[in-house]
Amino acid sequence: MPRLAVAFFCSGFAALLCQIVWQRMLGIFAGSDTVSAALVVGAFLAGLGLGSIIGAKIADRLSPYRAMIGFALAEGGVALFALVSKFFLYDFLATDLAGVVDNPVAIFALCFAGLVLPTTLMGASLPLLARAIATNLETVAERIGTLYGLNTLGAGLGALLGGWLLVGNLGFVGALVLAAGLDILAAVLALTLLPALKGAAVPSSQPAARAALAGQSEPFGSLRLWCVLVFLSGYVIVALEIVWVRLLGQVGQYHAYLFPTVLGIFLLADGLGMAVAARMVRRMKDPRPAFFITQAGGFALGAALIMALYWALPYPPISDHVSADVQRLRDMGLATTVTLIVLVVGPPSFLIGMTFPFVQRAVQQDLASVGARVGWVQLANILGNAAGSIGTGIVTFHLLGTAGTLQLLAALSVLLMLFWLWKGGWNRKPELALAGACGLALVVLPGNAALWSRLHHEKPGQRTAWAEDRSGVAFFRDDGSVAPRPPGATPGEPYGPFFIQGFSQGRIPFLPIHQFLGAVGPLLHPNPERVLAIGIGSGGTPWAAGVSPATREVRAIELVGPVITALEELAQRHPQGPIAEMFRNPRWRLEYGDGRRALSKGEERYDIIQADAILPEGSHSGLLYSEEFLQAVRRRLNPGGLYVQWGPTQRTVETFASVFPHTMLIMPGSVLIGSDSPIPFDAAALARRFADPAVQAHLARGNRNFDDYASFFARAPLAWAPGSPRAEASLTDVFPRDEFYLNNPVYGTQTLSRPSDVVARAAGQR
Repeated sequence: MPRLAVAFFCSGFAALLCQIVWQRMLGIFAGSDTVSAALVVGAFLAGLGLGSIIGAKIADRLSPYRAMIGFALAEGGVALFALVSKFFLYDFLATDLAGVVDNPVAIFALCFAGLVLPTTLMGASLPLLARAIATNLETVAERIGTLYGLNTLGAGLGALLGGWLLVGNLGFVGALVLAAGLDILAAVLALTLLPALKGAAVPSSQPAARAALAGQSEPFGSLRLWCVLVFLSGYVIVALEIVWVRLLGQVGQYHAYLFPTVLGIFLLADGLGMAVAARMVRRMKDPRPAFFITQAGGFALGAALIMALYWALPYPPISDHVSADVQRLRDMGLATTVTLIVLVVGPPSFLIGMTFPFVQRAVQQDLASVGARVGWVQLANILGNAAGSIGTGIVTFHLLGTAGTLQLLAALSVLLMLFWLWKGGWNRKPELALAGACGLALVVLPGNAALWSRLHHEKPGQRTAWAEDRSGVAFFRDDGSVAPRPPGATPGEPYGPFFIQGFSQGRIPFLPIHQFLGAVGPLLHPNPERVLAIGIGSGGTPWAAGVSPATREVRAIELVGPVITALEELAQRHPQGPIAEMFRNPRWRLEYGDGRRALSKGEERYDIIQADAILPEGSHSGLLYSEEFLQAVRRRLNPGGLYVQWGPTQRTVETFASVFPHTMLIMPGSVLIGSDSPIPFDAAALARRFADPAVQAHLARGNRNFDDYASFFARAPLAWAPGSPRAEASLTDVFPRDEFYLNNPVYGTQTLSRPSDVVARAAGQR
């Protein structure tokens, strides 16, 4: 057992490290929107389920000796795939098939094909291992619970260390090599146990056991019933995890470390709960009360902690560090977010994790069917996880919102407890109390409007515009609608921050830098007929992109659908404003979608492509700063076309300059312009264009309190020509360094004075 414990711990660690990397690689192929992400998760879970079925079918036909060999071979197979997975998942799917496949069924099929081999082996490993260690019916549930708990603890540590340390330092490929090494270690440890298992025979099934397999004479309920219960339990816990990610993502601002933290804390607490419960099951006469109490207790505690978070967020000391109006990516903001994740996610995950050993105690009634029963129960759990992931991420978030999803989970928890009370008797006081607690949660949990208003610090009487769906949350808080009005607020016009996924991504009136990003390309280009804007934000960049009368089309694509819904509400409320003009005027086309994926589809070319400003530390922001993305942009520009992007860090500048033969960094605004042709930049001429009355009038509709756009290019620009020395691209799809900013310190561009600084500093950092 000690060697197996280490082996299965390493297996869990490696599995989560692989999952983190594989999901990122396949996300480039499938897209970064929620539906595509759910397809990738579904493909991953489908492979695990297939492995569970295969394991359930074959494990009990093997001797412990052969089952251990099977486990070692499964680990070795996963290691081999980890080493070669980049070639298929990234080089072929994400690169060669980018934009070629658009049908969701085909996307799922290709993701499944890419993951089916390693995930099937992962899914089969537990039934095989259970067969190998099943030597005594009295200890089998304890052993399985202990090993699976350690596997889950390894997975939690893999998520935490992978997300916080390994991926940021090693990159995606380096992390996969490490995962492969851990899987090989697990296989070697398993093989060292073969001499002790050489003489062990396959246990024969007793007549009573055969009757049990047929659903008869099972003291704690049939295997089918427990599979249904495990399915519902798996649905609730994964749906709750997705709710935690959305809530705590808004609180802590989505960054590369947030999801691994939520997942890691969830898995560590879940595995610890399994390990504790595994020590209890041998003395347990009837595991059913313990299962229902921990299942309902976990949800009730989770709902209570969410309510406590909802209540406490507006008050000090929490509000001092995670207020909606401050950045929470570093220092006390980050530390407070991690503390809240531990407090909100850990305790309920621990309780629900205890259910697994209790289920094993209930279903393991015969040594001859240990592997099959582990496999079928694991399959039910995986199917529940898949239903919870896809059902919540795609369906209930879209139809019910976050608060409605929580209420649905409360209703499911009540139904589970009522079922047990009906079967076990209505005189069970702990179970009655927990049923009442879940029912109370159904009543007292806030609605969606109240939830998001409080998380975004809405004041009494303040006007807002918000929306939520499967792709995220957008929220505009009109600070000008309450007294006293902030300086600069014009009566009757909207004034305040526009939040997307917890970030204040823009403001209304539009921020000057966003309008400059939108306007500078069309004002430099001699004939900017077609413009593509990747990202809409609060609307400033696509609005300013229409500054030139020569522009016939401004196509703007936004990844978070509620942004467009919230802007439509503002347009109806302020029909004379620039936002309403963009919805009314056919020159503008605002659409929901994945901008990077849109670039890889079709053959349309543009005179100007521009990206709305996005913090390089934001989660998945690396996909819009990478060398591969910039190459895709370059291919879609017309001859003489310009690409405009914010250049917030030295790595973004060196990567940009490595792709575009002609590159310019406009200072002090830190705006990058790239082209295959010489860029027609003349500071005096550009200043005159910005001072043109028609241009001033257009930009004033977006922000009447700012007109000094020449200040964004007051300093001499940095320019690269085809013969200029350049640093290598440091931001790639498989190593988005700025996104992992705690591992790779982010340096700004304000200290750069000449192109050679970029080359010198890049060499020094390496």
